[in-house]
Amino acid sequence: MKAAADYLVMDEATMAHPDLVPSRAAAPGAPTLLKTLDVTATPMGGRLLRDWLMRPLTACAEIGRRQDAVAALAGDRALLRDLREQMVEIRDLERLIARLGAGGGNARELQALARSLGLLPALQARVTGHAAELLAACAVELAPLPQLVELIGRAIADEPPLAIKEGGLIRRGYHADLDELHRLATEGRQWLAEFQAREQERTGIKSLKVRHNSVFGYYIEVTKSNLAAVPPEYVRKQTVANGERFITPELKECENKIVGAQDKAMALEYELFLELRAAAVRETPAIQQSASAVARLDVLAALADRALALNYVRPVVTARGALRIRDGRHPVVEQLADAERFVPNDTLLDDEAHRLVIITGPNMAGKSTYIRQVALIVILAQMGAFVPAAAAELGIVDRVFTRVGASDDLARGRSTFMVEMQETANILHNATARSLLVLDEIGRGTSTFDGISIAWAVAEHLHNRMKAKTLFATHYHELTDLALTLPGVQNCNVLVRETGDRIAFLRKIVPGAADQSDGIQVARLAGLPDDVIARAREILGNLEEGEFGEQGQPQLARRRKGKAAASPNQLAFF
Repeated sequence: MKAAADYLVMDEATMAHPDLVPSRAAAPGAPTLLKTLDVTATPMGGRLLRDWLMRPLTACAEIGRRQDAVAALAGDRALLRDLREQMVEIRDLERLIARLGAGGGNARELQALARSLGLLPALQARVTGHAAELLAACAVELAPLPQLVELIGRAIADEPPLAIKEGGLIRRGYHADLDELHRLATEGRQWLAEFQAREQERTGIKSLKVRHNSVFGYYIEVTKSNLAAVPPEYVRKQTVANGERFITPELKECENKIVGAQDKAMALEYELFLELRAAAVRETPAIQQSASAVARLDVLAALADRALALNYVRPVVTARGALRIRDGRHPVVEQLADAERFVPNDTLLDDEAHRLVIITGPNMAGKSTYIRQVALIVILAQMGAFVPAAAAELGIVDRVFTRVGASDDLARGRSTFMVEMQETANILHNATARSLLVLDEIGRGTSTFDGISIAWAVAEHLHNRMKAKTLFATHYHELTDLALTLPGVQNCNVLVRETGDRIAFLRKIVPGAADQSDGIQVARLAGLPDDVIARAREILGNLEEGEFGEQGQPQLARRRKGKAAASPNQLAFF
């Protein structure tokens, strides 16, 4: 049994912010890392993949075993193909045995259980004694249970009905007493056919029919036009619209034999089904063990498939040390059908000079995408998967925290800024020196001066006291001055290309601080009217030039003469 310390800790906000798994607020079908990775062949594998993704490991040895298995499957495409093709036919063993064990299930589910168990020997043979320890361990844990498979196959009919108390479940030849009851019922039905033909001949009523319903049982039906030819020994039972229904002592005696045999056969079939279900339930531990092994094989094969299809590499994972990523990519964004060509970026975070990296640049330039991709690459690496990068070396982190995006929680009376501050407080109280923090726009939900003050204080706390590896994206250019006084702070920015009033985002993270925010250019790209953009430039110029009126207030409302010049710098105003 693994302890909590064996898993990387992530809170609910962290799982939602970097698009790890679908969140409650996300639109159905929204892209997530789970959706990108999930090409599992079985329901058990799909559930286990989600579990691995939400609970990455912190032990290098266990991570290495998973990586070895993924590497072995990625390096042997024939084996990978065979395993995935075989697992497609395996039903949900966990759910099947759970349903049967709870007193539910029917003959078809017993049949599905047996067929799925019958596929395990071929799966087992492909990985028995494999050099990859985890693959070989899965082979040992697979329990095909051939006796149970043979028993169910011999007992259950080829196409049993859904109902379990109405007969038709058990194969002929499985149980002698049941076969005798079926024979009696069959002979009774044959006698009825002969009785109908004999009575038609004796009475001369060619339209005479022997029928059956659940109320009256078996009866003779004669149309109105033939009632004069009905023999006197016929006992009238019911009048219907087009004739009369009769019974005879001989017919009643035969009915008792047929119905008695059918009832006994159905009761015996149900009893035999319960015995078969009990036999399967007795093997619950072995079936659950096999389901677990199949699920692990399925997840490892899915991760190998994604590594090959998406050009992922095996990361080097160490107990402690720096986080180095060369040409890292966002695993979700790069797969979007309408996305532009993805630009890879490098990352360096360590415990010394690159402890806290402050990232500046305009909105829409790619800051959030970059910091999220680092968090996702770390999570992928510690779950034992390959990662979207040219190369990666990662020291184990104990926790990942993200503070990304703006959201409110009006149902609980929390504004956007309150949600932001509560998430930030959670990080500051629970992160450790071995954690990875991904923070985007701390302090933006309040006034500029308040926001800068909070963001600055948070950054200092992270650097001086917490010492966690941190990516800190911000529009507050003032924070870049922290690199002048704090030895573990580095500045990076997102490159943009400006041509006149136009701006192009290059998506490339480079050392150094951005010299402007380009917020007005982004507003223009978003479609704000030209007169609004022109006035915004004018107001920005007033702010930057320190133009004050006689009362010491910025003359924002005063129209400047002439055309407003393009601003060289912006004081974090948005």
